[in-house]
Parts: sequence; structure tokens; C-alpha cells
Amino acid sequence: MDISPIINQMFHVFWYLIPLIVIGGIIKSPWFKGMIGEFMINLSAKFLLDKNKYHLIKNVLLPTEDGTTQIDHIIVSVYGVFVVETKNMKGWIFGNPNQPYWTQKIYKHTTKFQNPLRQNYKHVKTLESLLNIGGEQIHSVIVFVGDSTFKTEMPENVTYGGGYARYIKSKKERVLTEFQTTEIIEKIDSGKLQSSFKASREHVNHVKTIIKKKETTPSCPKCGSTMILRESKKEKNAGRKFWGCSKFPRCKGIQNII
Repeated sequence: MDISPIINQMFHVFWYLIPLIVIGGIIKSPWFKGMIGEFMINLSAKFLLDKNKYHLIKNVLLPTEDGTTQIDHIIVSVYGVFVVETKNMKGWIFGNPNQPYWTQKIYKHTTKFQNPLRQNYKHVKTLESLLNIGGEQIHSVIVFVGDSTFKTEMPENVTYGGGYARYIKSKKERVLTEFQTTEIIEKIDSGKLQSSFKASREHVNHVKTIIKKKETTPSCPKCGSTMILRESKKEKNAGRKFWGCSKFPRCKGIQNII
């Protein structure tokens, strides 16, 4: 029995579903979510921040001692340099500034993710070194976009959507001169890596290496911090290796190697 007519008929009936499936996959992808987050930040900056006072620099890829680091947005003004990290997430968000990991809860599903304040800390320190400025002249800002709700109290520099613009405008003390802001913008432009395929590929590989290292390094069972491979010096167990908390002696969590 020739089933070709049946197959052709089914294809003509369901062909329109293929583009919908493709579009659905794109919408759910991290790339698309990142694009939406970046669009919202750019739109907020355009309408909520005076372009004569605040200079927006997007997608800055900077060299570091161990590779590269990418910054979503940098906003330069006489009121300081604002380093903006965007998180496109949904659900309930739990966390505090001192925790290494925060929690995302969607119905009964719970996920841990790196504390974005700590994630942005490296960006801030890289810029401090590049620009030769002090901590009072540079600010870390975290912006959550998407359908998320904070279920714990957050510091003022962790905001939703356009709230980051209100935080930036709340800084009214001049900490930089007009000349310094111009010089900073030029330094960032000259210090950042060229937006090339090679640079982007090297950055992706660097991130993958970091993730792989984190996956093979356990977290402390007591405080959740990263653990360090140590070697016992006690006579009874001399030479035996074990995982010890990086916060030792404040935290004495250990994990034996089987």
C-alpha cells in the first residue's frame, strides 16, 4: 500500500506548525532572553537617563589575568561609573548579599545560581584596575528583567527593570570631573577587546573552563562556599587529601575524598 498521499496530506496540514516550533525554541533560548534584557536596559537608558549626563557603553569585553570578562552595560557620568549586570529570570528569587548562591523557585522547581553581586564584583575590580579609580567612584548594579519577584529583602543596587535608572539617578554627588568622564570613556574604548569572532570564541571557551572547574569542585556542606583540596598534616592521617572549606577557619566544613 502506497502511503505517500497520506504523508503528503499530513505535511500540508501540519507544515504551518514547523515555523511556530522554531520560533518557540528561539523565544525560549538564553540568547533571545539576553537580547530582550539588553533591549530593555537600552530602552530604559534612552528614556530615563539624560544622554547629556550619562554615557552608555554596551557589551564590553575586557581582558583579565586569566582570560576575559564581559560586561553587559557600563554607564559613565560625573556621579560615577555604573557597572550593570542583567539577569533575565522568572519565578521567586531568594538571596542576600553574603550568600555565594541565590535561589530561583518556579512552583515546586528550585534552582541555585551564582550571587549576581559576586559575579559583578569581578567586573567592577577589572574596571577599577583599568581606569585607576577608587571604590567610591564605581558602582555595581544588578537588574532583573522578566517575570520575577524578590521574596527576600534586596540591597538598593539590586532592582527590577527601569528601577536601575532610579538607583543611578539617586547618586547626586559629583565624584568625577567632566574631563575625567571623557578620559574614562576613551580608556574603556581603547582597553576593550575588539568585537571579533576570535575574541568572542576565546571568551566562550574561558567561560566553559570556569564552569567545568566549578562542576568538579564541590561546595561546602555547611556554608555553600567553594572548597579547596587540602592535605592532612596530622600523624594519624598524614598525607590524606580531603576537601576543606575556603572560608576556613571561619567555617570548618570538610568533605572526604572517596
